[in-house]
Amino acid sequence: MTEFEGPKGLIYNTEPIADPEGFAREAGAASWLYLCGEEFAAMEGGMSYEQVEGAVPESARVVSDPPREMTMDLARRQVAALDALPRPTLVTCRKGPRSSALAYLYAGLQAGAGAGDVLARAEADGAPFVVNEGLRTWVAQGLDELA
Repeated sequence: MTEFEGPKGLIYNTEPIADPEGFAREAGAASWLYLCGEEFAAMEGGMSYEQVEGAVPESARVVSDPPREMTMDLARRQVAALDALPRPTLVTCRKGPRSSALAYLYAGLQAGAGAGDVLARAEADGAPFVVNEGLRTWVAQGLDELA
């Protein structure tokens, strides 16, 4: 097997998104998987799913933001949503940890990569989720259980 190269065709956020249309345009996005619920839209600096829908031709939402736990059921729904969306695809949460975890999980599943390779690549890339032990465990569990 070749070395895992990270997410291809998936763009995740690393900070809050101030301008959804600009973010999508800059990325050349064909679609967007939005991981936030209505609670985020009501927060200062938040973003609504309607803004996402207005920024790209195709979108989906799988609400995954806190206080929701990142479970394998949630991972299955997220992966199914990504399977249905054209590339390049934005994958975003509030600040980037959950979206980056999903991007690396999905890319690792597609490549048939192991957790060690995926986590090493994520660390080398500075993916926001690598500092969160719970998300690291979720990615490793997903690579094992969903493969």
